Amino acid sequence: MAHSLSAKKRVRQNAKRRVINRARKSIVKTQIKHLETALDAGDAPKAKDQLKTLTRKLDQFSTTSTMHKNAAARIKSRMTQRVNALAAKAD
Repeated sequence: MAHSLSAKKRVRQNAKRRVINRARKSIVKTQIKHLETALDAGDAPKAKDQLKTLTRKLDQFSTTSTMHKNAAARIKSRMTQRVNALAAKAD
């Protein structure tokens, strides 16, 4: 247990940040699930729309300490490849 005032404050700050970061990660995971659903259904226009939303959220959250920039870039790259493959297959 923290004894000093600064350590107690740090515990409070960490608790707040943990809640915020968990919510943000949950948003990203939900967006990924929506995109994967559209990909599995073979719906290219909906998948492109979901990719745009996912990319926006990843860019927002990678600028904070929620997730690393390279992790966000890796997710965006992999999902973009899957959407492009679906679009090419549809054409």
